[in-house]
Amino acid sequence: MPFRFGWFSTGRDEAARQLLQVAWEKTGEGLIPGEISYVFCNRERGEGEQSDLFLDLAKELGLEVITLSSRRSQPHLRQRDLEAWRTEYHQEVMERIAPYPHDLIVLAGYMLIVSPQMCKHYPMINLHPALPGGPTGAWEAVIEELIRQKAMTTGVMMHLVTEELDRGPVVTYCTFPIRGGGFSSLWGEAPAERGPLFWRIRQEGVRREIPLIVLTIKALAEGEIKIKEGRILDSRGEEINGLSLTQEVEEYVKG
Repeated sequence: MPFRFGWFSTGRDEAARQLLQVAWEKTGEGLIPGEISYVFCNRERGEGEQSDLFLDLAKELGLEVITLSSRRSQPHLRQRDLEAWRTEYHQEVMERIAPYPHDLIVLAGYMLIVSPQMCKHYPMINLHPALPGGPTGAWEAVIEELIRQKAMTTGVMMHLVTEELDRGPVVTYCTFPIRGGGFSSLWGEAPAERGPLFWRIRQEGVRREIPLIVLTIKALAEGEIKIKEGRILDSRGEEINGLSLTQEVEEYVKG
């Protein structure tokens, strides 16, 4: 059986469409020896221009599309008890994706926190714009903290989704320097200034996000790494703390 993976996205921007397009292309080219089993979106048609474009793209690519509006789902419960709402919402999501076999779920711009029950039920991976053990939170907060720490390097990682936000076991990662070269003249701005240094770090991270996602799925599809009972294993079945794909990502970026 081919390696199959589900694709979760809110479809909120052009980047969400680009991620899906590239993943689909790389499966078609054979770089990823597998297939996208389905696409799940937590927005339904008519909720936003960007998400409508995302749903249009998924349909154009011939993918199975499943939607369930998080905005329209039990809004009163969500207001009263967010944790209970999260559990009930994702229980319905699990029921909707159950007919579609898959070995993995990739969160690619999925803007909800997944329920603990779903984390335990399915192996899911998510991208985080920092190195293992680095700053948590949104990319803006990560970069501000890197500047505050006067960091020498940063990177991007794919991690297993767990109940602990952005702290699941590391699946893969890549690193890049933020000192020397074109960075030398940029240091000196305050963390919250969001000047040239802030945006240069962001630019270099974004360049590596799609390559890391693609190469991570490839490594999982080929058995170079495996996810088993919440642990990350290498091809020999030995537990590892993430697989470095720095060299492969840099080659991908250079084309």
